[in-house]
Amino acid sequence: MVLMYAVSFFMDKMGQNEEVVILAIPYYRILVISMFPFMLFFTLKQFAEGIGNTLNAMTITLLANVVNVCFNYLFIFGKFGFPELGLTGAGIGTLIARTFMPLMFVFIFIRKDIFRPYLINIVKSRLDKKILKRLFEVGWPISSQILLEVLAFALGALMMGWLGPVSLAAHQIAIGMASLTFMIVTGIASGTTIRVSHQFNLGDYHSMKKATVASVHLVLAFMSLTAITFVLFRNEIPHLYTNDQEVIKIASRLLIMAAIFQIFDGLQVVMLGALRGLTDVKYAMFAAFIAYILISLPLSYLLAFTIKWGPVGIWVGFVMSLAIAGLLFLARFINRSKLLV
Repeated sequence: MVLMYAVSFFMDKMGQNEEVVILAIPYYRILVISMFPFMLFFTLKQFAEGIGNTLNAMTITLLANVVNVCFNYLFIFGKFGFPELGLTGAGIGTLIARTFMPLMFVFIFIRKDIFRPYLINIVKSRLDKKILKRLFEVGWPISSQILLEVLAFALGALMMGWLGPVSLAAHQIAIGMASLTFMIVTGIASGTTIRVSHQFNLGDYHSMKKATVASVHLVLAFMSLTAITFVLFRNEIPHLYTNDQEVIKIASRLLIMAAIFQIFDGLQVVMLGALRGLTDVKYAMFAAFIAYILISLPLSYLLAFTIKWGPVGIWVGFVMSLAIAGLLFLARFINRSKLLV
């Protein structure tokens, strides 16, 4: 968080539109602060899911979205006596929602009988260096893989800003829609991790593979449906965000790329979930480095600025990186599964 906050002091040196930078800095800083309660929520969420309890996390997330939308409306537009803060108000709304999430989970942990034995053990337990070491050994490759993926897309957005505010706005529409559908497959991927880890620990490798295959079918079916939707309504979807015709024109083209993006994004996240269920996390980290850093970023830059494909070129880099990552994760799971039989 300290490093991320420090980055905000150098945003004006990143070649972005000055007006965008002025608006982005306070919003970004609030989001960085909101990471602390958000990570606390994820810790509690992952623990609950690890024992097979997924309903509470879903309920809290849905409620938090309502809280976020309400406070965004109040602070962005200054309704019902609240100050009109624009983009900064959106950041404050997110901070409030992210603070609400762990507080709700703590409340549920205290009230629900299913969590009581764990609460009792928390009071009795002491830090165990061996457990901490094991958690770190599993955790750091996962965090590194996520960092590499997020870094690639963040730098892609940075390159989009070099093309101007119109291209950046169009990119935000396309990536926003892709991120929305990604939430669904993230849930399926989390379910895959839980089922694979449970069956793996039971030694039931046949059920483990069946769970993974079922997850792949679910994800590809859903992402194919959303891909078709993106293509069919590529000229209408941007109107949900803006009336700027230049932005709409570019966004409609990027939504075609987002449709292709959907399929590979779904494949890579569900196979990544399966590998995490096997605690096979170091391979995913190296595969992510190859796909997102060695391939995605150079390819996006080459196509966008050297070959002059513009925003579409950056998105081609995104699609290629997800395709390579998805296929590498799939091949790894197949090989690991064969060794377990």
